[in-house]
Amino acid sequence: MPERLAKTLMDLWTPLIILWITLPSCVYTAPMNQAHVLTTGSPLELSRQSEDMRILSRSKRGWVWNQMFVLEEFSGPEPILVGRLHTDLDPGSKKIKYILSGDGAGTIFQINDITGDIHAIKRLDREEKAEYTLTAQAVDFETNKPLEPPSEFIIKVQDINDNAPEFLNGPYHATVPEMSILGTSVTNVTATDADDPVYGNSAKLVYSILEGQPYFSIEPETAIIKTALPNMDREAKEEYLVVIQAKDMGGHSGGLSGTTTLTVTLTDVNDNPPKFAQSLYHFSVPEDVVLGTAIGRVKANDQDIGENAQSSYDIIDGDGTALFEITSDAQAQDGVIRLRKPLDFETKKSYTLKVEAANIHIDPRFSSRGPFKDTATVKIVVEDADEPPVFSSPTYLLEVHENAALNSVIGQVTARDPDITSSPIRFSIDRHTDLERQFNINADDGKITLATPLDRELSVWHNITIIATEIRNHSQISRVPVAIKVLDVNDNAPEFASEYEAFLCENGKPGRVIQTVSAMDKDDPKNGHFFLYSLLPEMVNNPNFTIKKNEDNSLSILAKHNGFNRQKQEVYLLPIVISDSGNPPLSSTSTLTIRVCGCSNDGVVQSCNVEAYVLPIGLSMGALIAILACIILLLVIVVLFVTLRRHKNEPLIIKDDEDVRENIIRYDDEGGGEEDTEAFDIATLQNPDGINGFLPRKDIKPDLQFMPRLPKRLPKRNTRECCLKKGTMDPSDFKEKKISQDFKRKGEVTKGTC
Repeated sequence: MPERLAKTLMDLWTPLIILWITLPSCVYTAPMNQAHVLTTGSPLELSRQSEDMRILSRSKRGWVWNQMFVLEEFSGPEPILVGRLHTDLDPGSKKIKYILSGDGAGTIFQINDITGDIHAIKRLDREEKAEYTLTAQAVDFETNKPLEPPSEFIIKVQDINDNAPEFLNGPYHATVPEMSILGTSVTNVTATDADDPVYGNSAKLVYSILEGQPYFSIEPETAIIKTALPNMDREAKEEYLVVIQAKDMGGHSGGLSGTTTLTVTLTDVNDNPPKFAQSLYHFSVPEDVVLGTAIGRVKANDQDIGENAQSSYDIIDGDGTALFEITSDAQAQDGVIRLRKPLDFETKKSYTLKVEAANIHIDPRFSSRGPFKDTATVKIVVEDADEPPVFSSPTYLLEVHENAALNSVIGQVTARDPDITSSPIRFSIDRHTDLERQFNINADDGKITLATPLDRELSVWHNITIIATEIRNHSQISRVPVAIKVLDVNDNAPEFASEYEAFLCENGKPGRVIQTVSAMDKDDPKNGHFFLYSLLPEMVNNPNFTIKKNEDNSLSILAKHNGFNRQKQEVYLLPIVISDSGNPPLSSTSTLTIRVCGCSNDGVVQSCNVEAYVLPIGLSMGALIAILACIILLLVIVVLFVTLRRHKNEPLIIKDDEDVRENIIRYDDEGGGEEDTEAFDIATLQNPDGINGFLPRKDIKPDLQFMPRLPKRLPKRNTRECCLKKGTMDPSDFKEKKISQDFKRKGEVTKGTC
């Protein structure tokens, strides 16, 4: 506490001492009628102020200043005096009033408007705000009119040591390789102090280690941490805790301090060799174990970690190097022994191996510590097991001719029991591979026989599986594939490769090739097919055609003459005999159909039918029938159209111009006078059916003919006026009786009307 008080008093007296030292050089002798003013500015600033004062001499400005100082964190009973404003215009009559404005005016800083004294009324913190810019002005006390222009000045807050150093990024973590030499750099730390770094020693820091010796040291000014002991071993201790202190005031008494922690971890280096946990390992394995199976594991321990502990394992010696192998398991860091080849208890019952473990990543700095490898011995005992039968061959290939006799022996398979107590073997065929049961096998000796006939043309290969089973233990079985190839015999005669049909032009030239044919044979001779072609004996002297063998094993048919006529003969049949080169040779007769056709001048076939011969070139019988059918259809359509049109235009009601009864022939014969003309209504004669308003229709036949009503008085016989159908009777032949009978017969005029 006394140290703290002494420090505070020193901080308070420091600005006063500075002011006292600089006072003689800061006094400015004003011109006439101006007062003396103290300032703490530099000579350059004073020169500048003097120049300003000369420029403003007309305004009679008499005071200037640059800056003032106030101590931070001051908390006395009274406000602290910062400074005083004064001008030579003030005669002491108290007619001048001072006004203060700017940063903190009225709130932090207060001025006595009469005396010009400036006081700090609040506690100041330099870390919060280091300086304040204010403006002062002298005005008339009564009128408040400015007596001179305003002047700006700065109040600086002087620092005291009130902030301790802080490690903002702590706590820290760092690593350093183990076995490092003395003075190896680990890391560096940094502390900060909020105090003013340019004023005093409040922000001057010194670093030290409070905890962590004698393993580490620190540079006092740079805070670089280094190893203080050489060859620190990670396997002995891996992690260290270091406490670091930063103290201000240059580390002197009364300074403030801050601490942080640093955790240093030693990283691993390959400074330890692998070491087997035991020098001898024992394993046992059945002789029927599957290849690749893990038999056992060996492990060499390494105190290092990560890749520094990785080791490779090898078999470097022993009598089982060809049967066994060892691989490294990177996860478990051990060696896995596996079987490479089958074991046989009856051949060898145990094996001895020498295995070695060696580090993969070796650091040459520590090679003097010895070889980074170790060896161990492994003994492997083979256990007897009941093994399945073993065939004399892993696969069998048998051949048989397709004409082989039934029950003939095709081949034989053999198997044995590899165990010491050998068991008899029984053979069988897996019928899933011989669904048609084409083969049989002797259960005792393994001879395979033919059960059904074979046909190479249907199937060349037959793949079956033979099963060998121990009689004493039916669970011990073995399988072997048997491939049976069917050999060819000449049992198929050759024939045409396809259905050929040749076309012969009527105007073709003699000796011209009509058709080229080839043959095929289902058999498969060893040296390939070779065919012989010939005509039937009775067709050797064929007058129309001849044949020619080609080099490509094909046959060409040629015409002997021209002038073929399809009207005489449209189709020719040419039998051809084809023989193969087998032993014995087989032959067959294939018939070639040759059609006579009409061709163009350049030999293009146009028609091969006889009917087309009488038709124009290019017009077939089918085309002609189609044309005739279209013509008939058009005629039927025209007839129907005309009939419908006529039926539509014919009226159904008989018109007056069609009524034959309106034609009246008058004669000059004397009649009965008015009695004759008035005795009968002539309108009835014109339309006897329309008496009651009825008009007959042509399309309806009446059910009953109504006779016209007879007059009450008949006309005289000498009447010569009557009605005739126009053109049906010559008037010169007119007779009363004849006319009456003729009309009565037609049902149009009754007796007595004329």
